Amino acid sequence: MNSDKKALLGNGSRPNPVSGCPLTAALTAIGGKWKLIIVYLLSESPRHFAALKREMSSISQKVLTQQLRELECDGLVQRRPTGAIPAPVEYSLTNYGRSVLPLVDQVKLWGRVHLERFTSKADAAGSSS
Repeated sequence: MNSDKKALLGNGSRPNPVSGCPLTAALTAIGGKWKLIIVYLLSESPRHFAALKREMSSISQKVLTQQLRELECDGLVQRRPTGAIPAPVEYSLTNYGRSVLPLVDQVKLWGRVHLERFTSKADAAGSSS
């Protein structure tokens, strides 16, 4: 692989949309609707695919599979078959994946403030009616 192609790789074998940009590298690895939720759930304990699907009922099987594969490719999640083929598979965070947990906590704190901001606006609008 030549140096130009290597510069595009932000995460494993997936390209970083903006060469050398740490923000886009991070967003490629953990951005989107589901990845931080998956990391959060796996921070509590390892989970089988079916358990993740149950806890995230509005995600399709295809999207959950894709997100887990990307997290695995980026070294954040480890996939471990737990029996004979076809085996149930258990997913857990790697040590590298655990390094994202402070960010998950900060996003949760921000989200709580964000929800309260809109809840208080709705309450104020409802009480003035």
